[in-house]
Amino acid sequence: MIGLLIGWSWRPRWTGLVYLGLRFLCTVPPGFGARRVWLAFTALSVCRTLWSRLGSSDKKSEESGETEAISRVSDTEDTEKEQDLEHLLHLLEAENANMEWQSMMDKSTPNVSYQAWRHEPQSGPVVYRSRTVFEDATPETVRDFFWDDEFRPKWDPMLAYFKTLEEDPNTGTTIVHWIKKSCCIYIIGRRIWESEKKYYAVTKGVPYPALPKRDKPRRVEIYFSSWIIKAVESRKGDGQLSACEVSLVHCEDMGIPKDVAKLGVRHGMWGAVKKLNSGLRSYQTARKAGAALSLSAQIARITTKLNMDVAETSRVDEEERGRDMEKARRRKDQFSVDWKLIVVGGVALACGLHSSAIGKALMFGAAQRLARR
Repeated sequence: MIGLLIGWSWRPRWTGLVYLGLRFLCTVPPGFGARRVWLAFTALSVCRTLWSRLGSSDKKSEESGETEAISRVSDTEDTEKEQDLEHLLHLLEAENANMEWQSMMDKSTPNVSYQAWRHEPQSGPVVYRSRTVFEDATPETVRDFFWDDEFRPKWDPMLAYFKTLEEDPNTGTTIVHWIKKSCCIYIIGRRIWESEKKYYAVTKGVPYPALPKRDKPRRVEIYFSSWIIKAVESRKGDGQLSACEVSLVHCEDMGIPKDVAKLGVRHGMWGAVKKLNSGLRSYQTARKAGAALSLSAQIARITTKLNMDVAETSRVDEEERGRDMEKARRRKDQFSVDWKLIVVGGVALACGLHSSAIGKALMFGAAQRLARR
């Protein structure tokens, strides 16, 4: 008895409609036109349900494609691989139709210009994309500057502690340990690829069993901050490639509400850019004065040579495979209709619309409503 009660309480919604219909058919005198009216409305309800399910599959497909576009941000199974580089290139494509980028900022000073956008996925943290152009700077200097943990505390007041845990002298891959004053711990894997004086740097959160997680301070596990560095023409208009462009993608989950994080980023963004620019100018001055390279900056010069034609082909092939899989899944969703609805609708349609003026009128009205959807 308990099982029957639980089963009835969790019954599908359409069973209630069938139950009421059968009860109504048993109590209404034979030949009464209300039977056909009820059956016709049942068919109409079933058709509307089927139509809405078919229409919602496209929306779900778009949402799943958007989620897939940033799914690798939380992939911390291994250190930097070529797939992470492909992911960086994918996120930096402004024409990516599956992602909507909202403009956040467009400011400049005489020696730096900055543009920023953000993308809010259905789930997960916000993804930020920016383009920074430093005047009178070389890609090599900017590359070393970003990698130089020994110099970073001079311009990044949030960094309280850093340590290099592992390094590979062959590929330049390193794993570093950061502790920030916001009481957050980062275990970050880093690697740089190089192609025709362009540098592709990938940094992301990675697991590190030697440092087990604790409740406090909190370890930021979802972390992806990567950029492309290249020389560009200066705003001076002299035709010289004396400026350096940094295209950045950044995403992290600090464990705070998304709206609070967005507010903090918006209010602190331009101040952080000015500190970054000031730090780079100080770094340039120190280098010109003959300051020795730190160990982390020396590691930045160990890069993996990259054939961009091969990387582009691999990325395009991967995107095509993803689109094919999405199309196949969409077709499957469109045709995976609940058979119960088909049976109920078919029976109701056959019984209620056969040679009936009421049925014809209802069928015409249903067709008009479906056409308007």
